[in-house]
Amino acid sequence: MNVSDTAFIIICATMVMLMTPALALFYGGLVRARNVLSTHMHSYASLGLTTVLWALVGYTLAFGEDVGGLIGNFSYLFLNGVEGTAAPAASNLPHTVFVAFQCMFAVLTVALVSGAYAERIRFSAMLLFSGLWMILAYAPMAHWVWGGGWMAKLGAVDFAGGAVVHMASGAGALACAQALGPRLSTGPQSFTPNNLPFTLLGGGLLWFGWFGFNAGSALAAGSLAGQALLTTHLASACGILGWMLVEWRRTGKPTSLGAISGALAGLVAITPGAGFVGLLPAMLIGFIGGMVCYGGVLLKNRFGYDDALDVVGIHGLGGTWGALATGLFASAAINDVDGLFYGNPHQLWVQFISVLGTWVFAYAVSRLLLCVVDAIVGLRVAPEAEYVGLDLSEHNERGYSL
Repeated sequence: MNVSDTAFIIICATMVMLMTPALALFYGGLVRARNVLSTHMHSYASLGLTTVLWALVGYTLAFGEDVGGLIGNFSYLFLNGVEGTAAPAASNLPHTVFVAFQCMFAVLTVALVSGAYAERIRFSAMLLFSGLWMILAYAPMAHWVWGGGWMAKLGAVDFAGGAVVHMASGAGALACAQALGPRLSTGPQSFTPNNLPFTLLGGGLLWFGWFGFNAGSALAAGSLAGQALLTTHLASACGILGWMLVEWRRTGKPTSLGAISGALAGLVAITPGAGFVGLLPAMLIGFIGGMVCYGGVLLKNRFGYDDALDVVGIHGLGGTWGALATGLFASAAINDVDGLFYGNPHQLWVQFISVLGTWVFAYAVSRLLLCVVDAIVGLRVAPEAEYVGLDLSEHNERGYSL
């Protein structure tokens, strides 16, 4: 085990943990004032619930010894055998540090899905769905990609979670938006964000945490972490420009919400390839990612699903573009894998299969779980509770007392 690597990953884990409260700010600023606290609760509940389930069963399903390429075994059930000895998946790190770092990814992914069902889901349904989804959707995906499962054996690469985090949460979000139906409207301005400065602050903190998210996925303090750090920042900056360009041309004005959304689009797009692509390709991936995600947000109007906080458009579509872009721009000079533009068209095909497999699996599992949860506790609050707001009807609180 390496002391410097251990210190680096501990810092990265704390940065990734901060991303979930940052997401609460980002999402909380976008909803109506009567739902700001309930939206925050989705993220903080994920911190509590997902952490406990990860320790009990999630980690062993994701990183236990491979069973048929589909799931991990129960060798680490209840964190049995997880001590200060070297982690099997990263021998330079203590096993405890590796478990904690991966836990933060699981927490954030579950919280991301909440953006699709904000302002209308029962809190009991949110808890039940989130717990089941982490165990039955996230843990298998993590195993397939990072735990030695079938996607890893196929040769698909996902440096920091394009499939495991972003596409999986995007597919789950699409299922949630369709299952719950649209929010109740009270007029043309009924969905106006309550606090855009909250959203900008949360987005900035997400950008900060993403350095731990992507650079930390190198699992060592070295040149690959530095590569991932810089590609992440460059892609995010270019994502702002890509989104702003399309928005300005389409609406006549650039917006602050568009700028921070573009930054996140660039971050999502570079996540799968952060440690596989060069600097100029990273900039192009981020720039195109900003434009792709802007178009992805418009899809909800075309297809009639109410993805309240644009999880599908930004995380689902951005992660998809990023995974395919990795198949185009990956370079073995950086990290062992060549993409199409470096003479290996097979990698693009493998990335496409991983994209298709992620969307189909995560969506199907999510729809099934939503049916189960609806039958047990009911998914959606009553119309009168929705009009009053979930802060009062579900939590007996007000976000603002002015």
